[in-house]
Amino acid sequence: MEHDGPTGDRDKRVLRREFLGVRNRLTAADIGEAGRELARRALELPELAAGRTVAAYVSVGGEPATLPLLEALRARGVRVLLPALLPDNDLDWGEYTGPDSLEQIRHSGKMALFEPSGARLGPDAVTAADVVLLPGLAVDARGMRLGRGGGSYDRVLARLERAGARPRLVVLLYDTEVVARVPAEAHDRPVHAVVTPSGVRRFPLP
Repeated sequence: MEHDGPTGDRDKRVLRREFLGVRNRLTAADIGEAGRELARRALELPELAAGRTVAAYVSVGGEPATLPLLEALRARGVRVLLPALLPDNDLDWGEYTGPDSLEQIRHSGKMALFEPSGARLGPDAVTAADVVLLPGLAVDARGMRLGRGGGSYDRVLARLERAGARPRLVVLLYDTEVVARVPAEAHDRPVHAVVTPSGVRRFPLP
């Protein structure tokens, strides 16, 4: 599943623009089809089959569609947690109980996000998750993830580490976003697996 791509020593901002540029050219049909295939592949993961609580997210823009996966997990009886962005870019969490449990929130200077409309459970709620599904723009052969740069999930990963929580970390991407190498900093943490429409790739456990 590894593909050649725009990797190397160029900084993360350049890479983000390149990956986002490719996503911006996708059609709604492309995004929906990728989401259906991604859900099918993800549901084959033993970690998701055994997980009782999964922290996930609602895709926006050109991200692979995640609603098919959220609905499939809910149908299995899995407790699904979704993030709500806080003013300092940290994440609170709420439960997903179906599409009608979402509301669209426009944060200042950011794109509109779909967030849980019910009770907030606090930033530490994620530490109860068996699996954390992460957004991203790319992942490399080491399992290092390139995010959007807001730092929200860096805080989540740091919170998990402080709590001694060890959920499986899985990033959801398109096939062409699995690349040889992305720039990584000391605070970056590898993921355990990437799911794309064509399959699953696992990385050595940290």
